[in-house]
Amino acid sequence: MPVTLLGASEIRSLAADLDVTPTKKLGQNFVVDANTVRKIVQVARVVEGDRVVEVGPGLGSLTLAILERGASVTAVEIDHRLAERLPATARAHGVPDGALTVVDADALRVTALPGDPTVLVANLPYNVSVPVLLHFLETFPQLQRGVVMVQAEVGERLAAPPGSKVYGAPSVKAAWYGRWRLAGTVSRQVFWPVPNVDSVLVAFERNADARGTEEERRSTFRIVDAAFQQRRKMLRQALSASLGDSASASAVLEAAGVAPTARGEELSVEDFLRIARVL
Repeated sequence: MPVTLLGASEIRSLAADLDVTPTKKLGQNFVVDANTVRKIVQVARVVEGDRVVEVGPGLGSLTLAILERGASVTAVEIDHRLAERLPATARAHGVPDGALTVVDADALRVTALPGDPTVLVANLPYNVSVPVLLHFLETFPQLQRGVVMVQAEVGERLAAPPGSKVYGAPSVKAAWYGRWRLAGTVSRQVFWPVPNVDSVLVAFERNADARGTEEERRSTFRIVDAAFQQRRKMLRQALSASLGDSASASAVLEAAGVAPTARGEELSVEDFLRIARVL
């Protein structure tokens, strides 16, 4: 029996049955268009045998599209009602036993994933998309690639290169782990309820080798946060509080081969790592 997908009317019926009203607090906007979830799975290059983790499966529309490809899914869902119902929905749509594992938990607190997934595919809640992404990349080094649907503004930041107007701390931290690119736009009309923001797909591939040690990552991220808290200031000023004073900051920056008069938005993740290593 082939896996079948959810339609818009069935999604609304499921929600009514569970007494689920999509909430802004949980960032819930359910995708009700089968073509859109298939597009996400296609962009993510999901193939038979892949082990996929999905964050926030909701009622299961994207989940079923991943399972339709013959992949296995570990789905992390914070809403207990949705987590409890998802296996029954999967069975009713032809998903074979063992292909879906549901983790009833807050994605920001998950530290272990059954099935050892290597691919991340998710329609991420808008309010926690960056923290969830960074948590998963830090906690699960086996994740090699993925595609996430996020608010357009967030996606543009994640994929932004140094010097871009939207380049910021999320851009640098994401780049620590790998390469990011915008991979498509998504119409507001495919969601229920219809959000008041645009959405994009962002694809990533993890670096083949670790960029640095865990201690270096933490140190680099602290410097990144300090640099972008006062992004209009030169680095010697933006980092003066954390490095003692402006003169000390200038000395560290020069030793790292970075101009003290540069601003955070001009630096690549490699530049920030060099500063961390000087420290």
